[in-house]
Amino acid sequence: RFEVVTGVQTCALPISARQNCLRIRPVCGIIEKVCRPPDAESPARKRNDTGMAILRTIVWFFYFFGALIVLTPKMNEAKRRKAAGDESGCRAIVDRYVPMWMSTLMRIAGCTVTVNGLENIPKDRAVVFTPNHQSDYDIPITLVHLDRPHALVAKVETLKIPLVRTWMKLFDCVFIDRKNPRQAVTAMKEAGALLARGESVIVFPEGTRSKGDAMGEFKHGAFKMAFAAGAPVVPVVIDGSYKIMEANHNLMCPGHVTMTVLPPIETAGLDRAAQKALPDEVARRIAAHKDKTTAH
Repeated sequence: RFEVVTGVQTCALPISARQNCLRIRPVCGIIEKVCRPPDAESPARKRNDTGMAILRTIVWFFYFFGALIVLTPKMNEAKRRKAAGDESGCRAIVDRYVPMWMSTLMRIAGCTVTVNGLENIPKDRAVVFTPNHQSDYDIPITLVHLDRPHALVAKVETLKIPLVRTWMKLFDCVFIDRKNPRQAVTAMKEAGALLARGESVIVFPEGTRSKGDAMGEFKHGAFKMAFAAGAPVVPVVIDGSYKIMEANHNLMCPGHVTMTVLPPIETAGLDRAAQKALPDEVARRIAAHKDKTTAH
């Protein structure tokens, strides 16, 4: 067995998975060099080694697409199983290979993650996870470090990325066009249908990245699916993810992220006033947790 380490969590992978990852032989040595954690006093740690950041970014993109190509047979197998109605077989492939691929991407970038509060995720119930959104890295962080990869409400532009779009469809991601209100309503109904059949959903209520510590407005539309299904809302605090890329002119630099799952908020039985107030309440709880941890 082979272990991929991302922060405090370790994902044990079968040897066959390791062999799949390492078939991209020409860059294996570079990947190992780039993935090695920098010393506390190294230039990369101080974020002033532009050359190393460029090298990390090049290797990251090479692995991003190279691994997807290597994993194409597994993707096609999952497609066949899904088409045949074997949802559990499809999910087994997704749950194995999506975290493997994304964990390695985070490791190449030098992204380590501390995870708190997983015990707050309700068992055997569909929920709506509502993280704040600092970075593109919030997507792999939530998919890898929550209890399993859950369907994302993602921007429709993601459909332009080959292979990625297919993998996302395999675990029922929903694509929303923010410029088309009618399509956005349809997409949210699709997400609500997932909740109704017992599948949890991840939605970023801000709608776009803040690219920093500040949070944007939590939009009410992101919560309507939870109200319709009577599903709990689970706030998720992501702190520091923007430092991996967005703070460095989109070059990959090492950094540490903390992800904390807060206690769920029940939505069943909420009156209109409580529903209207919920987005601001979720944002307040996330901000309060961030302020608390910063003070310490």
